[in-house]
Amino acid sequence: MKKAFFILFSLFFFSAIFSQKGSAFFTPSDTLHVKRRNAVIITESILSISTLIALDKLWYADFPRSNFHFFNDNNEWKQVDKIGHFLTSYHVGLAGKEVLNWAGVSEKNQLIYGATFGFTFLSAIEIFDGFSKNWGASWGDILANASGTGLLIGQELLWKEQRIIPKYSFHQTKYAKLRPQILGESFIEQSLKDYNGQTYWLSVNIWSFAKKSSFPKWLNIAFGYGAEGMIYGETNPSNLIAQNPYRQFYLSLDVDLRKIKTKSKILQTLFSVINFIKIPTPTLEFDNKGGIKFHYLYF
Repeated sequence: MKKAFFILFSLFFFSAIFSQKGSAFFTPSDTLHVKRRNAVIITESILSISTLIALDKLWYADFPRSNFHFFNDNNEWKQVDKIGHFLTSYHVGLAGKEVLNWAGVSEKNQLIYGATFGFTFLSAIEIFDGFSKNWGASWGDILANASGTGLLIGQELLWKEQRIIPKYSFHQTKYAKLRPQILGESFIEQSLKDYNGQTYWLSVNIWSFAKKSSFPKWLNIAFGYGAEGMIYGETNPSNLIAQNPYRQFYLSLDVDLRKIKTKSKILQTLFSVINFIKIPTPTLEFDNKGGIKFHYLYF
């Protein structure tokens, strides 16, 4: 997930730059703009290749190589990591689609070559994992990547808009201190590595399903999933530290930042970049131990 979020942030920033409106340059072209399309292809290629090379040198080079193989990690971390793949594939694909829209590429090709970018890129990283002795390619990761891309493309085919947006939130937990080398030492590391504090959401825009209603266009209802009590990936590890992992489900409100009207190009860019983050709001929490909690503000 550390690798995936690095890719997400860099490509999302790239998407935000090209998706701004307000000047002739940043306004999407109505027809195919060959120079823009070529610029997108070259820029994405450079970013992709550079990121893969950097990951190979800075990450995989420190660990032994092996023949390509698969590794079954589907039962680890209560599948929170898989949902992280789902979110990343969706948003990287959304970035790919938006830059092609800026270049005036047809809607069909935006879906074929842009929306699938997340799945394609993360699949390349999965191949790297497959050649690493310490890991292995994961069918669960591949399925999660495909599901994120499927949500993006499916909504475009069905509604011509994104009504359901995967989002992410994080809060620090006590578990990272028990195994900081794995769950992270600093806040930034923990936000990427401590699955106990990560919550993943499906944020549904209410107005888009009831466009004749008086609901604010920016108001969403969000359904979240997380897990806690995890010190190790395995459910029953053979180690000295006991753990009692359990699943958590959430019901909350959210904001679709892209539907907030503003004339500021800076705010438009900011809202576009951070729209994958769930806005803290009052939240109901349900866990599979039968507990119900109310949070005034849940992060």
